[in-house]
Amino acid sequence: MEKISLDTRISNVEKIKFEEREENVLRPSIWEDYVGQEQIKKNLDVFIRASKKRGEALDHILFFGPPGLGKTTLSYIIASKMETNIRVTAAPLIEKSGDLAAIMTNLSEGDILFIDEIHRLSPAIEEILYPAMEDFRLDIIIGSGPAAQTIKIDLPRFTLIGATTRAGMLSNPLRDRFGMNFRMEFYTKEELALILQKAILKLGKRISNESAYEIAKRSRGTPRIALRLLKRVRDFSEINDEEEIGIETTKYALNELGINDFGFDTLDLRYFEVLKNAKGKPMGLSTISAAMSEDEMTIEEAIEPFLLANGFIEKTAKGRILTHKFFNSL
Repeated sequence: MEKISLDTRISNVEKIKFEEREENVLRPSIWEDYVGQEQIKKNLDVFIRASKKRGEALDHILFFGPPGLGKTTLSYIIASKMETNIRVTAAPLIEKSGDLAAIMTNLSEGDILFIDEIHRLSPAIEEILYPAMEDFRLDIIIGSGPAAQTIKIDLPRFTLIGATTRAGMLSNPLRDRFGMNFRMEFYTKEELALILQKAILKLGKRISNESAYEIAKRSRGTPRIALRLLKRVRDFSEINDEEEIGIETTKYALNELGINDFGFDTLDLRYFEVLKNAKGKPMGLSTISAAMSEDEMTIEEAIEPFLLANGFIEKTAKGRILTHKFFNSL
């Protein structure tokens, strides 16, 4: 069976580099335009206003949840609302202490440092990060053996925003140093439809309410997927010379892309087929991975979060099983 690459999966939530520039244009840039995550926004608004009133840097923030739910976008908006700069990096890029030191010594008072995939920091880098977060000080060891020296570098008071799709992989000492922890939730269909209606204006196009809702319904509760599907549907609409994206074109485009009414694509259906073959018995992750010829991380991060959150599968002590909701959806 042919293996489906994440780079070609239309409902994949990981970033594809050639689309990043256009996705950045579609992202909201001000607090009022950010749709969804209302409780998180409500709490953050209080914390931001209180920090600005005291003239202090915002406390460190951890965002966790499935990819594509707006962790990076919200971080940029926080920086805008705090009227400060934001520096963005990813944990895999920080390989040695010098990399971290170079980033942090270029921060100014009140700046925000955003680290994506923070669960992938090495233990050695984490140890350096602890005093930086708590005491705003870098302890760098230069040399080795008897000649080794520890250099202490004072840092300006900054805010670290960490984002992760796998909060369980964060070490307890690192997690405990974040003053605020927020779990990003999947979006409702109505929220996604509103996001699409705002985004289509930036693309110089119009879309019917029915079409926006149809795309939202098939977007797995994830804005990044919704925006990607919107651009593909727009392509079909332009070929048909439509001034407004209509429902018939929308349904046709989504069906041609292999996205069904529940947002399931070929990879999801293969996953379901493997579990159906188990005939009601729980199946372990490694067995599913072998049967699908996909790595376990792809299954855990790109397939299962939406299916678990919406009750199509369950995780038991013995493995994964299909639920009654799945069989009722057939």
